[in-house]
Amino acid sequence: MNLLVISSAPVFILLFYVYYRDKYEKEPLSLLFKSLLTGAVITVPIYFSELGVSHLVNPLRTSVYSAAFNDAFMVAALCEEAFKLAAVMLLVWQNKNFNERFDGIVYAVFVSLGFALVENMMYVFGHANALEVGLSRAITAVPAHAMFGVMMGYHLGLARFESHRRKLHLFNAFSIPFLFHGIYDFILMSQNKWLLMGFAPLMVYLYIRVRKRMFQHSQSSVFKPEDEHDVN
Repeated sequence: MNLLVISSAPVFILLFYVYYRDKYEKEPLSLLFKSLLTGAVITVPIYFSELGVSHLVNPLRTSVYSAAFNDAFMVAALCEEAFKLAAVMLLVWQNKNFNERFDGIVYAVFVSLGFALVENMMYVFGHANALEVGLSRAITAVPAHAMFGVMMGYHLGLARFESHRRKLHLFNAFSIPFLFHGIYDFILMSQNKWLLMGFAPLMVYLYIRVRKRMFQHSQSSVFKPEDEHDVN
């Protein structure tokens, strides 16, 4: 029971936070639950796709760094962010409830954290030092997945409502979380002490970046009261 709490609590705290930040028009709970569930379900195809891609890039693992690069970018970041984006697009791109920019962030984060929930449980329950792993992932991997989701959702929100630049925003909805996900994993997988020194600054940078993105979409909400527009 303790392991279940350790592995799931960080996810639900972040879900509540993002739901709370959607200030002006809340999304239907049924659709949010479906997004979370879909994120959990795509763990299965992600697992098998990562096995396949890992086999394909195996000849490229000629050193510690090439192995870390391929595992970080071509296996983990590519497969996970591609399936997350596909899931969000299939779920809500044409849905009437996707009616403001911030909604892209909400749905992308719920899908991302659905995946993170299952992944976190697998790591925690499958490790001898479950408590240590759970606590460390609570402040690293789980928030990272949420932040990648914010990046994806920010650009999906732009793509949904800026049709003249839709292709660029859709490209960014994948490429930007892919890039930062790959950098995040590469630092950890390389186990290079100099690169690891940059891990904490990377997390701080990501936090500042996504806070700014969330604020921008929140402030541009079409449901924001007129008196708040006047104040700002």
